[in-house]
Amino acid sequence: MGRMILSGARLFDGAQFLDNHALVLSDGQIAAIVPEAEAPMGQGLRLAGGLLAPGLVDLQVNGGGGVMLGGDDPLAEIATICAAHAALGTTSVLPTLITTSAATTRQVLAAGVAAVGRVPGFLGLHLEGPHLDPRRPGCHPPRHIRPMAEEDLLTLCEARAGLPALMVTLAPASVSLEQIARLNEAGVIVFLGHAECSLAEAAAAARAGARGVTHLFNAMSPLGSREPGLVGAALSLPLAAGLIADGIHVAPETAALALRLAGERIFLVTDAMAAAGTDLCEFNLAGQRILRRAGALRTETGTLAGADLTLPQAIRFCIERLGVAPDQALAMATSRPAQLIGAPVGRLAPGLAADLVHLTEAGGLARVWQGGVELQAKSASA
Repeated sequence: MGRMILSGARLFDGAQFLDNHALVLSDGQIAAIVPEAEAPMGQGLRLAGGLLAPGLVDLQVNGGGGVMLGGDDPLAEIATICAAHAALGTTSVLPTLITTSAATTRQVLAAGVAAVGRVPGFLGLHLEGPHLDPRRPGCHPPRHIRPMAEEDLLTLCEARAGLPALMVTLAPASVSLEQIARLNEAGVIVFLGHAECSLAEAAAAARAGARGVTHLFNAMSPLGSREPGLVGAALSLPLAAGLIADGIHVAPETAALALRLAGERIFLVTDAMAAAGTDLCEFNLAGQRILRRAGALRTETGTLAGADLTLPQAIRFCIERLGVAPDQALAMATSRPAQLIGAPVGRLAPGLAADLVHLTEAGGLARVWQGGVELQAKSASA
């Protein structure tokens, strides 16, 4: 692949901005970050301003490119989802399986292990369910929601050994504290979600090893005057929290308040579905017809079913609507989620893969590189 020097854009390295610097790439990796005046000779590309940042990182991606995870060919689905989101600027993802049967869960876990080292951008898997609270199903099929059995726990622990990362969203109503502790000891990243639980229950789960909450404010017990619920736990305990920043799942005023309270514990997710990267107007989710209308995905009864959102859009929303400083908004979609799962992405540093996004001055997606190879960038479908 040779050497390439990228200049002309402001750099964000995952933590801070670097002005008047160039990025030196060599054989698909970042070789150096140097002042532009000291850039070595070689093939150069002068970008037209804007911002050059690490490829974006999403820990909750249910689908993309017209497919959902959990169909007939999960390995092909993983590859399609990763490729679809890479073209949208998200070069590293955790494909996410929503609540389904035990058999399908095992098939997806096996496909995830097979995808390691074969599918660009694949960070591991996120299982959102089936061990949720039936009182907070959201759009998850209630028939598959169930308590965690010993066989389920052993399956997850075994799969984690073959995956770079495995995140599991579960509810205190469907698991024991001992099970959370055993998952944590096996290296599974436990998040709480789709849960009608008290602050005390959430705190006990956190002490047992739970590390965060899934799509803050959505499908969880709300903040109340006498019972803080899971929202109160997320805002007051040392838990990470994924935020869908589209102005639909969480009102801007509520999201801004959460950011003031939880600060650097919050990271961005899209909760994307099959429509991502396509012009689909509707699709099927576990037998439900999902309609894509006015920037949202909903069932025919109006329940939100994931989001019609890309991470560049979420970053722009945080800056323009929530007043988040640009470096913090970018970190929420790069270094923060990467650090949470221990992945060597989301930063610009020598020796790391050359996964990059070039954003325009207005925050739009201009160019994408994955492993030093430029991809055909796509704008989000209207």
